[in-house]
Amino acid sequence: MILTVTLNPSVDRSYRVDNFQVGKIFRAQEENSVAGGKGINVTKVIKTLGEEVTATGFLGGKSGEFIEEELNKIGVKCSFIKIEGETRTCIAILDPVSKTQTEILEKGPYISQEHIEKFLDNFNELSKSCNIITASGSAPSGVPEDIYVELINISKKNGAKLILDTSGAYLSKAIKSKPFMIKPNKEEVEKLLNKELKDIEEIKRAALELKQFGIPIVSISLGSEGSIVACEEGVFRLIPPKIKVASPVGSGDSYVAGMAVGVKKGLDIVDAARLATACGTANAMYYKTGYVTIEDVEYLKNNVKLQKL
Repeated sequence: MILTVTLNPSVDRSYRVDNFQVGKIFRAQEENSVAGGKGINVTKVIKTLGEEVTATGFLGGKSGEFIEEELNKIGVKCSFIKIEGETRTCIAILDPVSKTQTEILEKGPYISQEHIEKFLDNFNELSKSCNIITASGSAPSGVPEDIYVELINISKKNGAKLILDTSGAYLSKAIKSKPFMIKPNKEEVEKLLNKELKDIEEIKRAALELKQFGIPIVSISLGSEGSIVACEEGVFRLIPPKIKVASPVGSGDSYVAGMAVGVKKGLDIVDAARLATACGTANAMYYKTGYVTIEDVEYLKNNVKLQKL
């Protein structure tokens, strides 16, 4: 069983608006609402890949009910802490003509100390039966910046491996606790190490520098250009095949899902990273977030280029 953590989930509402401009009135050509948030996207892809998954975090109000219903429909076990506030809504305006995406993200509800303690107790119990855990995104107000430190320590105590995908203070505090894997992008690494990374060689050195914190796997995302992965076997660059991109939103989350499934299946890290790269690329082929097909993933996985650096 894989456990996913989404501290700040959302209802993701998207509108397709051709030739969108600021300050004008438009009618949407298409509209869609889905269960969202980075960890929710991870959850959906894990389920598509055929693994059993439990989702936890905080949910509240009608938006929270919608998210839980959507996850239940696809067979995800939900174990969220229910709060009084309303789970946030995030809006994306997609313009396929100008190839732009405009996003409005609510910050999310306030989480009380009582609910944080309930969540940690629940996480402790869940992590005893889940050997792979993913934790994604930022946290809503009220949740301390060292929340992931606590999750990493609990995971280790219970013999679980935690894959962390976050940024800013959440990441800088967490790396000292040595999660199993981190997945920052290039810009996040530059902020974390306070240095500009000008080329692949510098990104490789940055990955090794982060690995020296005692983190077994460091994956630095390069967006459409793939990723740099530092692990026990060495440092590798994975380059995805060229595709027609619909929307890259959720591709990083799909990558995390692929890595979690690969590790769960006992693949070596390089093969797990191939699967992860295929999942991230497959997601970008659709306007939906956290959406892949098995057929796309299998085809793309066989066409991922691997370079040892």
